[in-house]
Amino acid sequence: MNAIAKPQGCTNFRLRHLMRQVARLYDAEVAKSGLKTTQYSLLSHVLHLGPIRPVDLAQAMGVDASTLTRNLKPLIAEGWLVQGEGPDARSRLIEITEEGRKKRSEAQRHWRTAQEKLNELLGVERVLALHALIDQSIAVLQAADEAHEGDLDD
Repeated sequence: MNAIAKPQGCTNFRLRHLMRQVARLYDAEVAKSGLKTTQYSLLSHVLHLGPIRPVDLAQAMGVDASTLTRNLKPLIAEGWLVQGEGPDARSRLIEITEEGRKKRSEAQRHWRTAQEKLNELLGVERVLALHALIDQSIAVLQAADEAHEGDLDD
């Protein structure tokens, strides 16, 4: 009997459970820099993409505009990011400051420690396989979303 095995249980629950465990590891380590992992990610995105319009930053990070605005406020207040004028009167640009670069660099050392610990706990081969599976799954789901959006345009 060659029955094909079907997934048992909720995939969403399993992924969320894994994410919570991984996030706890990263959160605890990055917190040693005084940042949340979301703040570290935001500083990293602005460093690599900036100066950038908030709408483009929100899209790159996969968050909505109100979430981005709320997350930007403490980083701007600390002087790690600045919001300046854009190319026209209606637009703004977000840019990282020198202090922001230093803070991000400090947090990156902690992020690396968390990454190395996860690699050690799970094994490098498992982490590489997990990355490949995640990347492939994202590509399939994005393609399905784009096809669905195309159907709605017709």
